[in-house]
Amino acid sequence: MKILIINGPNLNLLGKRESEIYGARSFEDFFEELKKKYPQHKFEYFQSNIEGELINAIHKGGFEQNAIILNAGAYTHTSLAIADAISSVTTLVIEVHISNVFSREVYRHKSYISPVCKGCIIGFGLKSYQLAVESLDMV
Repeated sequence: MKILIINGPNLNLLGKRESEIYGARSFEDFFEELKKKYPQHKFEYFQSNIEGELINAIHKGGFEQNAIILNAGAYTHTSLAIADAISSVTTLVIEVHISNVFSREVYRHKSYISPVCKGCIIGFGLKSYQLAVESLDMV
């Protein structure tokens, strides 16, 4: 299975920012571990702080990949354009968040992308990505 992981704004700073919320590991280190744990899958990774670049990655991967695992970061709570991009592609998309957004600020409780994703995995740290990979066997 071909799986594209897309991370949005500020997730390039994992391991450096707010470790009490996001942990102390970089995503790149975790990504290498994920690839070793699931050698039967072909993973690609894309990160950007720019909304339009995330949309372009969804458009491209949305017809070439079997699945997209998307952590849109703060764009989750603001971007109708990313929701529209997800709706426009044929590949299933799983929404992922490292922290439990429902235990944080109220403005983080609304997701514009949840209604157009196959499912959501929220609050299990970096393991949320692993749970998303494992969920692909159920869909």
